[in-house]
Amino acid sequence: MTSQAPLAPKPGLRERKKAKTRATIREHAIRLFLTQGYHATTIGQISEAAEISHTTFFRYFPTKEDVVLHDDLAPLFIHALRSQPEGATSIGALREALKSLYEEDQDEEQRDSSRAIALARERHALILSVPELRARVLDDFAEAFDAITEVLAERVGRDKNDITVRTLVGAVMGLVTSSYLTATDNPQEDFPSVLDATLAQLEASSNFDL
Repeated sequence: MTSQAPLAPKPGLRERKKAKTRATIREHAIRLFLTQGYHATTIGQISEAAEISHTTFFRYFPTKEDVVLHDDLAPLFIHALRSQPEGATSIGALREALKSLYEEDQDEEQRDSSRAIALARERHALILSVPELRARVLDDFAEAFDAITEVLAERVGRDKNDITVRTLVGAVMGLVTSSYLTATDNPQEDFPSVLDATLAQLEASSNFDL
């Protein structure tokens, strides 16, 4: 029999308001970055556009770079992965944790798939065009890799430096990246669907699991 850790309660009104404010800041920031350039845009301009104070901006984003790079889904994914049944395969647990990010109740803005994909495409273009963002995203990728590896190692009772664990996480993250690029390069593609289909193919065709 498998067991599953209880999911955290759904975010309350205060948390939802914070998420909405964070999304508003990001959307105004990316619009300004695209229209007048990343370096030419100041935090003051972003704050004015979002109708917030400088102090409020820094409560949500430590730097201007973080507006583009900060990933709200990362902690939710780690929580979802920890909550997967103990008897699930490692690939299956990773797949279901990723699926859950797009299936749980979300804000109205988050449910707008076309808007989300458009924003992701704009963020991707900014990251590619700004050298300091490209450098930072590699650091963020490494942090995500380490966090996922640690949780997966705990699930299977191995050390987080186990080469097999690290190889599996690397393979899955590679598929996430390729699915993301497919969705951003092809507006008609839905990222969650592409990602799930890719991971399902890996799960069905590979004997490599933990």
